[in-house]
Parts: sequence; structure tokens; C-alpha cells
Amino acid sequence: MNNTKTKKAGCNNLLRRHLLRTAGATSALAALAAAGVLKPGQVIAADWPRGPFTATNFNDALKAHGSNGSSEGRDIVFNAPDIAENGAQVVIEVTSNIATTQSISVFVEKNPMPLAASFRFANGALPQVRVPLKMAESSRVRAVVRTADGKLWHAQREIKVTLGGCGG
Repeated sequence: MNNTKTKKAGCNNLLRRHLLRTAGATSALAALAAAGVLKPGQVIAADWPRGPFTATNFNDALKAHGSNGSSEGRDIVFNAPDIAENGAQVVIEVTSNIATTQSISVFVEKNPMPLAASFRFANGALPQVRVPLKMAESSRVRAVVRTADGKLWHAQREIKVTLGGCGG
């Protein structure tokens, strides 16, 4: 009986210690943030490539992204419908079979902002993306692959849209 009380008291002490330790760490982080030493806003709002995503025509978006001058890549598998009944959701899938793929970016030529998505891959990750796009009208969709050595490759497909998804 006495042994059971000792075990419960020991568990309570461990729990209390854990809570105090956690509360102390939380308070310390809050104090650092208040002092301006920690700036979580900078971590959360990491710098993103505003220029390519806000470009309003296809060539400017490619240039701002550094993706102009790409060559056609036979090792890029681009799956997309030939005809999309509703431009509000056109699902495409891009897989790069190029060994050193670092990123895949998707551009929709006739959209108000052509760069639709951009993905970076860690070493060893499978460079494959499946993206639902919003398309304003029938357009060419281009996937640009950047490799570790800086080379650019692309695959593209013309997709006909019967009902526009960007407000029209």
C-alpha cells in the first residue's frame, strides 16, 4: 500500500517537472520573441520569388523565373487532359525522369498570371507533382524542369477549355 502511494507521488513529481520545464522553455521563447531576438515572421514569411508569380504575360514570367531558353525534354512525362470541360479545375501531372531534377515549375500561357506553381525537391525525392490548375481559357501549359547543373528542360501540352475557370 505504501509502495503504491510512493509510485503515484513519483509519477506526479515527474509530470510536474515536465510541465514546469515546458512552461519555462515556452516563457523563454516568448521573452526572446518580445525582445526582438527571435523573429518568427521572418521564418514564416520566407522570401518567395514575387516577380515570376506576379508577371502578367508568359514570356515575362519565364524570364523572371529564369526559365526562358529551356530545351524540350524527352524524359519529362506530362499527363493532362486534351479537353477540360471546366477550367476551374484542370488536373495535370508532371514526372521528371531526369536524374538531377531540382525543381518543376508549371506555366499556363494565357492565364492572367502564367506561373501557376513551382516545386523544389530535396536530393533523393521523387520529382513528381500533381496539380489542379485554374485556366482562364484554352492554352498551352508548360512544365519546366531545372536540374542540379542549372540546365532547363520543358514539356508542354495544349489544353482546350470549354468553360473558363478564372472568372469567365
